[in-house]
Amino acid sequence: MITIIKNVSTYTPEKIGVKDLLIIGDKFASLDQVSIQEFEGLSETVLQVIDGTGKIAVPGFIDSHVHILGGGGEGGYHTRTPEISLTDLTTAGVTTVVGCLGTDGVTRDMMSLLAKARGLENEGITSYLYTGSYKLPVKTLTDSVMKDHLAIDKIIGVGEIAISDHRSSQPTFETFVECVAQARVGGMLSGKAGIVNIHLGDGERKIDFLFRAIEETEIPISQYLPTHVNRNGALFEACLEFAKRGGTIDFTGSEDSEFWEELDGEVRVSKGIKRLIEEGISLDNFTLSSDAQGSLPMFNQKKEFIGLGVGSAKCLLKEIKACVMEEDIPLEVALRALTVNPARILKLKGKGKIEMQFDADLCLLDETTLELTDVMAKGNWMVRDGYPIVRGTFEKTN
Repeated sequence: MITIIKNVSTYTPEKIGVKDLLIIGDKFASLDQVSIQEFEGLSETVLQVIDGTGKIAVPGFIDSHVHILGGGGEGGYHTRTPEISLTDLTTAGVTTVVGCLGTDGVTRDMMSLLAKARGLENEGITSYLYTGSYKLPVKTLTDSVMKDHLAIDKIIGVGEIAISDHRSSQPTFETFVECVAQARVGGMLSGKAGIVNIHLGDGERKIDFLFRAIEETEIPISQYLPTHVNRNGALFEACLEFAKRGGTIDFTGSEDSEFWEELDGEVRVSKGIKRLIEEGISLDNFTLSSDAQGSLPMFNQKKEFIGLGVGSAKCLLKEIKACVMEEDIPLEVALRALTVNPARILKLKGKGKIEMQFDADLCLLDETTLELTDVMAKGNWMVRDGYPIVRGTFEKTN
């Protein structure tokens, strides 16, 4: 299939102006002016020409922390959240997803996670995995973290490992560092990132383990990807210091940021990114993920469960829009959190850019409102005019 998107304002994510995008098969083939006459005689089943006037083309979003099997359970069996559906992701602009386990690594396991990831791939998007869950030592698919990296194509790191949280396994520093060391070497041997995705709770220890690790071991700071860094103000300040030292931090988006800001003191993503810019921290050193289908449990001061929400990938574009419209952050800067930065940090070849020979993953946004209108994954349209035209195997049409 050949697709030509004419006259579309293009962000690679860098702003490069109005372009014609030529897509052949599943790759971007040209970003220059395309003459339709070159393709005369091709049928509509082979050639599709789309007018991109009034729209913005951006790379498809990379959501680097999603509970694709569902999560939760902190309030009992009935509070286990459901699996994610294909359109939960595509209608949010997500074309590449990294799946993980969370609190519950018992009733949900790595084999099921791998099967779910392969299912999403079969349905049309790109998927990867972290091995493990909150718990240390990691419960792997093979007999070690290193072997998981070498033997399982989709495994690119470890996570989400929980620290500073009453739901964690309360690991020792030595156990934590040993896991990171295995992930690093496993990544080196397999040509993958070997990243360790670290769940941060609201405990007083914050990211003490990370500071100790970069000071007391030879493992580089690039091996860690702490997430939920905007959970509260005190934690965010510690994570800003981590980023100033060269580390990457992952913001967690929210559809109800006002609610969580009032309840838990959560730092809004847009305000957090603005602060990061003001502090002069590298624009390479932040990402944004949704925690989609993960539970959003509420606990009282005694750490007793009192309520539950569910994360959604829809928060991603909401946070990008807030960056641009509320904090005057340039779109090309905000987009880095979902495109080039996670692609580089996670070593996802051919992802995160609108560039020749990269995978044809893209979103079209309304130029005025930044509303999502169309989504393409690997050269195939998944969403057109805001409506999902490709659905998961068991999803019903309206």
